[in-house]
Amino acid sequence: MSNKEIERLNTAMKQTTDKRLYERFLAVRLRFEGHTFDEIGELLSRARQTISIYWQTYQTQGLRGLEMDHSPRQPTKLTEEERHRLAAMLKQHTPADVGFEAHYTWTRPLVAEWIKREFGVTMSVRGISAMLKRMNFSLPKPLIRLPKPTRRPRLSFESTRSLCSRSKWKLKRSTICCLKMSP
Repeated sequence: MSNKEIERLNTAMKQTTDKRLYERFLAVRLRFEGHTFDEIGELLSRARQTISIYWQTYQTQGLRGLEMDHSPRQPTKLTEEERHRLAAMLKQHTPADVGFEAHYTWTRPLVAEWIKREFGVTMSVRGISAMLKRMNFSLPKPLIRLPKPTRRPRLSFESTRSLCSRSKWKLKRSTICCLKMSP
C-alpha cells in the first residue's frame, strides 16, 4: 500500500504549481519512506509539530486535506456583527461625533481606541490596518499642515545702509547685519 501512496504523492507533486502544497506532499512522502517527523522538519526547515499536522491531516482527509484555500491565521478578534457596526460608524460619524475631542479625521489609533471602548477588544494599529483593508476601507494618513510663514519684505543693501545710518548703527562690511555702535 505504501508504494501506491508514494506514486499518488509523486503524481500530485508533479502536477502542482503551489510551492507550499508541494512541500506538504513531500513531507508526507518522506514520512511514508520511513523518516521521522524531526528529520523531515529539519530537512524542510519546519517545526516537528507542523510535519505531524501534515501527516495527521493526510491520514484523515487524504490529498485533498493538504490543500488549503487560504493561509492559516489567528481568528479575527471582532465578530461579523461588530465589524458591521464599525463600518457603519466609520461611514456615518467623525471622531468628534463619538466622543474624541478635537478630532475630525479617523486614524488607525483612534479606531483602535474606539474598538477598545465599544467592544473591549485590544488591537494593534497594524491589526487595525489589516482588518480595514479586508473591509475595503482606507484611512488617510494624517497630514501635518504647518501654517505658512508670513513673508517680510527683504531689504536691499542700500535701504539697510540708510536704516543703519539713521539709527546710529554701523554697517559691518558688505553684509546686511548691523552692529550697535559703542558710545
